Parts: sequence; structure tokens; C-alpha cells
Amino acid sequence: MARLAHKLSQANSYVTADVVEVTEFPELAQRYDISSVPKTVINETVEIVGAVSEGRFVEELLRAQQQAH
Repeated sequence: MARLAHKLSQANSYVTADVVEVTEFPELAQRYDISSVPKTVINETVEIVGAVSEGRFVEELLRAQQQAH
């Protein structure tokens, strides 16, 4: 998931991606209710738990963008 997010961020200047090691940042794990990895959070509104296909990831990214407007 991290690799895909970074690829998208390189392809589109409107997308940024950060990867966090939750064992090193327990306050973020608590803030985002991380109980398993990978967990992807988009714009604080859409959460993806587990690995998903590239197509599904893009769908969720678009859904988060729509919710922002």
C-alpha cells in the first residue's frame, strides 16, 4: 500500500503520501485506531484496512476527494 501511495504521489502533485511506523509513534496508532497493518487513511475520512488492488485504491482516493467537496 505504501509503494502504491508513493507512486500516485509522484504521478500527481495533488497527492501526498507518508508512511509511519506505528510502533515508533504510538500516539498516531491511537489517533487512527490502528489495530492491524496496513491501514491507509485518506484525508482523515476514508480508511482502508489491509492490502487492496490498485483499482480499489484509486476508487477510495476518488471517494475521499468527493467527500472533501
